[in-house]
Amino acid sequence: MSLATTLLHKKAAPWWLSGPALVLFTVLLLVPLALTAVLSFNAFDPATGVKAGEFTLEHYTHVFTDSYYHTIFWRTFWIAGLVTLICVLIGAPEAYILSRMGNPWRSILLLAVLAPLLVSVVVRAFGWSMLLGPEGLVNGALQLVGIGPVKMLYTEIAVVIALVHVMLPFMVIPVWTSLQKLDPGVENAALSLQATPFTTLRRIVLPQVLPGILSGSLIVFGLAASSFAIPGLLGGRRLKMVATVVYDEYLHELNWPLGAAIALTLLVANLVVMLSYNRLVEGRYKKALG
Repeated sequence: MSLATTLLHKKAAPWWLSGPALVLFTVLLLVPLALTAVLSFNAFDPATGVKAGEFTLEHYTHVFTDSYYHTIFWRTFWIAGLVTLICVLIGAPEAYILSRMGNPWRSILLLAVLAPLLVSVVVRAFGWSMLLGPEGLVNGALQLVGIGPVKMLYTEIAVVIALVHVMLPFMVIPVWTSLQKLDPGVENAALSLQATPFTTLRRIVLPQVLPGILSGSLIVFGLAASSFAIPGLLGGRRLKMVATVVYDEYLHELNWPLGAAIALTLLVANLVVMLSYNRLVEGRYKKALG
């Protein structure tokens, strides 16, 4: 075998090894996405349904010009951003505390963080509907202190609370993983040089766990913005988010092209927000580490 043939085989080997994964990725993601994109441009007649072979920009024009959809998208991204912020404020300190614990407490509390992932999102949503309802435990506690009853079910408050509960593990795990790579000797060195614990946390620990916070934030934001079960069960019919509007267009109005257009608009908007956030945080990370 010649040298050129050997080099060619070596260059082709990674493609052959990754071939099955690429085929699976193409079949399960790229092809359905392409079909959805084509569907979003199909013309639609309420009487006859989708008109195959007829294409139009009407659905995208409708989404971008109708104030109703502007409100839906604004509510979706506002709630997703708020959920992400709360998860950062709760999840990052929680991960830091977990990383500083010793066994067996660390394993026990880490299991407690991950345990909700074993329960269906629908079950957790119904659980929160009972807790936040007019006769629920939360309102009962508020009435004992003279505050309640407070309407929380079918409001943005209920959606945010339930989404934080569902998404929190996706913030804790990336931050905890980043903290495992942090050398405790670096913190001890800073403390030995008369740095306060707060300064050590801010200037030593935080810059090095920013990749974990970034990863967790992107996961939480993406999942929260595209969430369906929580807004559908706790937001009710009036508090619409993009995923519930897509569901309505597909199964209630049977306007599949408009539903596809809304779904793809959400996908593109999600990508723009997440890539912008990624660039901003990565820039600060590089600046902090020099």
